[in-house]
Amino acid sequence: MATFLHRIGRFAFGRRWLVVLLWAVVLGAVGAVAAGTTNTASSNFSLPGTESQRAFDLLAEKFPAANAEGASARVVVRAPQGERVDGGANRTAMEKVLAELKDSSSRVAQVSDPFAARTVSEDGVTAYAQITYTVGAADLTDADHTGIDKALDTGRDQGLTVEASGDALAQPEQGMAAEAIGFLLAALVLVITFGSLVAAGFPLLTALTGVGVSTSLITAVSATFELDSSTSALASMLGIAVGIDYALFIVSRYRAERADGYDAKEAAARANGTAGSAVVFAGVTVIIALAGLAVVNLPLLTAMGLAAAGAVVIAVLVAITLVPALLSFGSERVLGRARKRGGAAAPAKTVNGAPKVTVGRRWITLVMRRPAAVLILAVVALGTLALPAADLKLGLPDDGSAAPSSTQRKAYDLLSESFGPGFNGPLIVTVDDKTPATASAAATSLGKDIKALPDVKSVSPAAFNKAGDTGIINVVPGSGPTTDATKDLVADIRALAATSQDANGARAMVTGTTALNIDVSDKFSAAIVPYLVLVVGLAFLVLILVFRSILVPVKAALGFLLSVLASLGSLVAVFQWGWLKDLFGLEQPGPIMSLMPILLVGIVFGLAMDYQVFLVTRMREAYVHGADPRTAIETGFRHSAKVVTAAALIMISVFAGFIGAQEAIIKALGFALAVAVALDAFVVRMTIVPAVLTLLGKHAWSLPRWIDRILPEVDIEGEKLARRDPEAAAEPFPDAEPQLSGRR
Repeated sequence: MATFLHRIGRFAFGRRWLVVLLWAVVLGAVGAVAAGTTNTASSNFSLPGTESQRAFDLLAEKFPAANAEGASARVVVRAPQGERVDGGANRTAMEKVLAELKDSSSRVAQVSDPFAARTVSEDGVTAYAQITYTVGAADLTDADHTGIDKALDTGRDQGLTVEASGDALAQPEQGMAAEAIGFLLAALVLVITFGSLVAAGFPLLTALTGVGVSTSLITAVSATFELDSSTSALASMLGIAVGIDYALFIVSRYRAERADGYDAKEAAARANGTAGSAVVFAGVTVIIALAGLAVVNLPLLTAMGLAAAGAVVIAVLVAITLVPALLSFGSERVLGRARKRGGAAAPAKTVNGAPKVTVGRRWITLVMRRPAAVLILAVVALGTLALPAADLKLGLPDDGSAAPSSTQRKAYDLLSESFGPGFNGPLIVTVDDKTPATASAAATSLGKDIKALPDVKSVSPAAFNKAGDTGIINVVPGSGPTTDATKDLVADIRALAATSQDANGARAMVTGTTALNIDVSDKFSAAIVPYLVLVVGLAFLVLILVFRSILVPVKAALGFLLSVLASLGSLVAVFQWGWLKDLFGLEQPGPIMSLMPILLVGIVFGLAMDYQVFLVTRMREAYVHGADPRTAIETGFRHSAKVVTAAALIMISVFAGFIGAQEAIIKALGFALAVAVALDAFVVRMTIVPAVLTLLGKHAWSLPRWIDRILPEVDIEGEKLARRDPEAAAEPFPDAEPQLSGRR
């Protein structure tokens, strides 16, 4: 691997214009395709293999009109205190609002009359109207949204309380200010790390190139593969973070090779062969973790995982090709002012003739002096942070989790107060059979049985399709959508449905948003163990191949578990319990989105292995080249600690920038990833890892002979490069600009 990437590095350095041109062409081509597409991100959510999804599919087939894809909104009207909505002036005002809603857009298909539809509360204080459109939510214009807002203001001007919810309402703008701040912070970290604007600029440029290619590809195929808007956001988040980090490691190694006396071209090639090998294997672990999300069999999660994995693939390709090419443009300036013209490093800082003791050297000395105490303290700290994860509650976002100041949340609260807490989470029970008479009898019997269940507020008579073979029973729970009582009610209804089917043969299923939420949680709970086995197992094999060790991969996996549990605990404390919520701009705490744990596990595992590979590779490199175990740990830490610290700070900055996003999943994911990277890089990889390696000694690098014989030699440490004479290296590709090496 090191030799192959060494050749790529020499080729890219020698033919810099060709490499730059090729990436420019790729970026321009995919950018043009993306700009020319009129596709919009999909908002469809499906959960294959679950009862709620099968029921939804049945409704779409049997009740096509009721399952139209047009946008909808629900307008809730409440009379002033002590009055009724059907009172003279209030009724007139509400009718004016309804008339204005009908005239608000030519795309309005229907506006229901609350009095005709009997959608007025028992006390007559609150009523709601349903608005449907002839087009989907993505096709509504600003004028359509403005029309709704004006109608709501009309009712408010008449003294009514008027709020609305639904996908027809305008969504908050997804600003890029927070992401830009994260990118600027990353740039600042790079400048401080390298002491050179040129050296800092290369990782930023390559990261933007990779993200530009990946997001353009996602945009171009978004409609074809029904990609959600979160897909592009996740790919951008990871693409920027790993793109900067991968380039950072190669540029940093280039500077180290120059300090060792190699000319610019050979230094770039060796950096690509050593740090580039670490980039490739680190990227492979991230890709495995992200692509492995497909085992959950949730289309949204699969799309997010594969798109993010694709962004990482592009980031790796950019790092091992474009970075060496860019180094040839600024081979001296990338060294910084502290470097001598010939590429050698400036003399090391000394105190009274001895090398200056840096923070990193002090830290590794402390860890290696008291490894057991440091290990115990770090594990206890992470375990404490993980404790809130025991109270993790999962759910899908709805208007109940919206900001209290939003009209959606106000409408949700009005309906809950006037129609009961279960009104916002109704259950839909479908009953179908080939014989209409059987379906009708089964629906009638099942409806009576459901009425007798506890925590049921109302059960509507079954409504059948034209063929009479499928009926719908609407059930309003007595408790809220996210309560345990409602979850128990869904289980009870499904038990009744199974008994009914055994008795008369008619199939009955429960669906609706609440049932779907329950099925999502159950599906993720069932998938987490197979996912962990698959991802950790495959990555374990990759790490055995990289480190030629059994204990090092085991330690890496256990450290990952500590990181992800601590980050989950932090996520629960802030986003579910509401601790420090104002600091992070969170208006409404609530359940954690159902797909968050498994998505967090996949991403954190990949990133954790990134730092494992980058940090421990330098330690193993020193060990392979003859250092004793303790010296290898200290040498590897000294060479990589500063770069790993910078890489972690960059990732934290990028991820933290997404905390300002409007989408709940991206906001929470940005927070969780920023915390996870901080804990994994500084507590696990730079504290627990050297402590454990110190305790293990030479046993850390041992591998049974029979395994060693069957494993291929990947030479990630560049041992073959260390044995060769760089000046006598065979030229694998013709150089377009041979003078660069001599000149630089």
